[in-house]
Amino acid sequence: MVRSEGKSRELRIIAGMWRGRRFRFPDGADIRPTPNRVRETLFNWLAPIIRGARILDVFAGSGALGLEALSRGAAFAEFIDNDTRTVDALHEHLVEWKAERASYVLKCSDALYALAGARPASQPAFNVVFIDPPFDAGLWRGVADLLERGGWLTPKAYLYVEAPARDRLETLPTHWGGWRHGTAGEVGYHLLRRAEPAA
Repeated sequence: MVRSEGKSRELRIIAGMWRGRRFRFPDGADIRPTPNRVRETLFNWLAPIIRGARILDVFAGSGALGLEALSRGAAFAEFIDNDTRTVDALHEHLVEWKAERASYVLKCSDALYALAGARPASQPAFNVVFIDPPFDAGLWRGVADLLERGGWLTPKAYLYVEAPARDRLETLPTHWGGWRHGTAGEVGYHLLRRAEPAA
């Protein structure tokens, strides 16, 4: 990931119940947060379905995507990141902002390990998944496959992927389709729609 320094470590929530809230991610953490204007575009796209949705924020980093989703009315968000410092910082933000404890789960884990098994029968599937892995690592491909195999997704789930702008996402699961996309400098951002395979 690209290391961020100074003021760039401070982010803000764009809309919803936490609108205008500013938060920082820990010094020393290698995080490439989604820029404000890209987040605004993404959540404009998701506006019809975000309220009441179940969100999975993989490679959560700063947590900006999952926090924005909760601010805008998502019912639940699960954050996965393998850096203890970032998970602890997310916990502090959620407690400070008085998020309902039943509305989120924090997991300090490798994302591929966390999703390697089948979804527990007692856990509802996710409507929206954010995948923003270390740049150029190509990890979104493995995550997409595990989400499919493990039954983690609702039939018409949305998958958001950030990847190098040159990456055409050509190795998606067969029934993932491009829905909206854009670029911001060297970053390509893609909102994909899952469709059940034809019978």
